[in-house]
Amino acid sequence: MNTAIEVLRLPLGTDLSGFVGLLRRLDVPYRVSEEGGEQVLWVPDPRLAQEVSLLYARFPEGDPQGLVPAAPRRASSVFRQLRHSPLTSLILLATLLVAALTLLGENLATVGWLTFQEFHVRGDYLYFVPLSETLAAGQWWRLLTPMLIHFGWLHLAMNGLWYWELGRRVEARQGGSMLLFLTLLFGLASNVAQYLFGGPALFGGLSGVLYGLLGHCWIFQRFAPGAAYRLPPGVMTMMLVWLLVCLSGLITALGLGAIANAAHVAGLVAGCLTGAIGGAWARSRDQG
Repeated sequence: MNTAIEVLRLPLGTDLSGFVGLLRRLDVPYRVSEEGGEQVLWVPDPRLAQEVSLLYARFPEGDPQGLVPAAPRRASSVFRQLRHSPLTSLILLATLLVAALTLLGENLATVGWLTFQEFHVRGDYLYFVPLSETLAAGQWWRLLTPMLIHFGWLHLAMNGLWYWELGRRVEARQGGSMLLFLTLLFGLASNVAQYLFGGPALFGGLSGVLYGLLGHCWIFQRFAPGAAYRLPPGVMTMMLVWLLVCLSGLITALGLGAIANAAHVAGLVAGCLTGAIGGAWARSRDQG
C-alpha cells in the first residue's frame, strides 16, 4: 500500500475485529496501525475510503446477520452503492423521471403540474393562480414537488451529484426513513420560504434540500462525531461562500440566472436545527 488514506481513527478500546473481518470477506485492501494512542484504519485510495467509511457507519461490528455476502459479488461499485442506498437512489430516479417528462423545464404543460402554484400561459407570460385557490382545489403536492423540477442539464447534474453524496451519508447513519423525512421537511421549508420571499414565480430544484442536508450533517457531526458525517475539508466553507455570493446578487447581475436564495437559506437553517436536535439526542443515547 504505497499511498494510504485515513478512513477511521478510533480509541484503542474499540473492537475492530468484526469490521476488519467484513473487509476481508469483501476483499477490500486495508491496514490498521496504532498512532498517538488510537487505532487508525487505512485504505489505498479516496474512492475506497468513502465506501469503507459508509460501510462502517452501517456495520461497525461486522456483519453477524449475513447482510453482506461472504464472497464479493462481481457487480460494479456503483451498483453496490445503489443497493446500499435505496432511498437516495429512489429520490434521484424520481428527479430524473421528472427531468425527462418536463424536458428539463421546457415542457410547460408538464411543469405546470409540479410547480408551487398552478399557472396559465398567455402569450409570453405566466399567470399564477393564487396559492389559496390552488390548495383549496386539493393540490397539496405542490408544496413539495418543485424540488423535483430542474432547468437545464447543469442544474440537474450538480444537484443530483450533491444529493447522491449527502443522501447516502444520511441513509447510512440514520436510515432511509430519516432521509425521506428530512428530504420532505427541507423541501417544504425551502419551497414555502421562496414563495413567501419571492412571491409567485417559477422556481424549482433540490438545492434547498441540499443545503438542509449539508447543515444537518455539519451540526450533527459536532454533537455526535462519526465517519458518515465527516465531510471533506473545505466543503462547508465552499458552500457557505457560494451562498454568500448568491445572496450578494452577483450571479443574477452577471446574467447567469435567478437564484432561489430564500430556499437555500431556509434549507440550511432547517438542517442546522434538525442536526442539533438529532446530534444531541444521539450523543445522550451513546453516553447513556
